[in-house]
Amino acid sequence: MFILHWDTPLVKANNRTVSFILLVSILLSFLCVFLFLGRPVDKTCKVRQTSFGIFFSVVLSSLLAKSIMVCIAFKATRPGSSWRKLLEFRVSYYVVVICSFIQMLICVIWLSLSPPYQEFDHHSYPGKIIIQCNEGSEIWFYSMLGYLGFLAAVSLVLAFMVRTLPDSFNEAKYITFSMLVFCSVWISMIPAYLSTRGKNMVAVEIFAILSSSAGILACIFFPKCYILIMKPELNCRNQLVKK
Repeated sequence: MFILHWDTPLVKANNRTVSFILLVSILLSFLCVFLFLGRPVDKTCKVRQTSFGIFFSVVLSSLLAKSIMVCIAFKATRPGSSWRKLLEFRVSYYVVVICSFIQMLICVIWLSLSPPYQEFDHHSYPGKIIIQCNEGSEIWFYSMLGYLGFLAAVSLVLAFMVRTLPDSFNEAKYITFSMLVFCSVWISMIPAYLSTRGKNMVAVEIFAILSSSAGILACIFFPKCYILIMKPELNCRNQLVKK
């Protein structure tokens, strides 16, 4: 839908390049679920958590960049504002690249020092051997998750602060809803994840990945797709400015 309507005002208004990066990263987040399925081996154990962390960091970085651009765009409309210079430097791209690079650096250090590996659990269930992934260094594993939580919290706070700015193209309220869904899913997942073992633990994480990705996709892009498909007459600059 975004490729077909690439040059329309609605797609242009909300930073279409960052929106496309967000869509691709959400798609990859959905696809990384397949790495959690099947019998775990050393290769999949190393890839699945790091890929999940990197893809979700791109998602959250894109939402953070969108929130920052809403704030800058509003302040830049004031006469003589110095914020106009920031619009020329493509701040949103720097935010996405830098925030994603930090997560990639965490994952590279994690894989270099103490990577995840296949583990045989003989103790959780008497008479059964559970084949599972040991996350290796718990410090770096929780650092990866903590960084995602930090990005989500910053995105939520910033989007909530700028949600009421009088901007015709302000999508911060949709970002706020998506971050509320994301945080709610993962906060409720923590006790369930820590209280399960084996395939049930994997199932809980898969559900959290799918539901949070679907929540972000629906909250951010459903209103746009509704206009593109059902209300094409609203997809013009005059209508958006009037709104």
